[in-house]
Amino acid sequence: MTHNNSDMPEQDQEQPLISHLVELRKRLMHVVLIVLALFLGLFYFANDLYTYLSAPLTALLPEGTSMIATDVTSPFFAPFKLTLVAAIFAAMPFILHQIWGFIAPGLYKHERRLAVPLLFSSIMLFYAGIAFAYFVVFPLIFGFFTSVGPENVAVMTDISSYLNFVLKLFFAFGIVFEIPIATLLLIWSGAATVEGLRQKRAYVIVGCFVIGMLLTPPDVISQSLLALPMWLLFETGILLGVIFVRKDAEDDELDEEFEQAMREDEDNHQ
Repeated sequence: MTHNNSDMPEQDQEQPLISHLVELRKRLMHVVLIVLALFLGLFYFANDLYTYLSAPLTALLPEGTSMIATDVTSPFFAPFKLTLVAAIFAAMPFILHQIWGFIAPGLYKHERRLAVPLLFSSIMLFYAGIAFAYFVVFPLIFGFFTSVGPENVAVMTDISSYLNFVLKLFFAFGIVFEIPIATLLLIWSGAATVEGLRQKRAYVIVGCFVIGMLLTPPDVISQSLLALPMWLLFETGILLGVIFVRKDAEDDELDEEFEQAMREDEDNHQ
């Protein structure tokens, strides 16, 4: 892949290591401050947030039962932990923007053109994964668990255990929904090819179900609800790779034609 002089990074000389560390510290401080501000703003609604989060399970509990707290500190620390995680999730666009601001000066122009839509897409896909887990996966999983238990056993889930369980699935589905971005980056960087990934499709499908088995409860429903989207997102990444790599190749070809025309024009003038 060829690069023009005008396509070089914005900074012609590398900044000293100390300058990069200072810049990184500044951006990390900005992230901490925005997360702290969001946390303080959300903490008043901590119990409401937990009530909303637990709705997929409490709606399926038998009448007269409820969630319980087996630890004295759980009624405080469970909503506290949820509020902190919610603040991080809400700050994700700002966090990714700070990451982008740190790495952007070292990117080429065509890399920056591709990175902006990738950044926006990664944010949307992360939130889509969380929404998919909450609105699709949770009702099916909890419906399955609450229906298969013995009739003489009351289902009363500990609030801390429930929070850890759902946060684990939130992170799992949020990360899994980034597969198209990861696949596209592999193809775009040259670390993999479209043909090579297609040939490994069978291994990828098996790997999706293995990951689904490791990240979800031991039932076929939740494993499939994670594995099938992983496979479909992988196929989406391959499709995007075909489109963007072809466009990138066309841009390089146009650049080469322009350079050749400029050289011929200079030769004619000489």
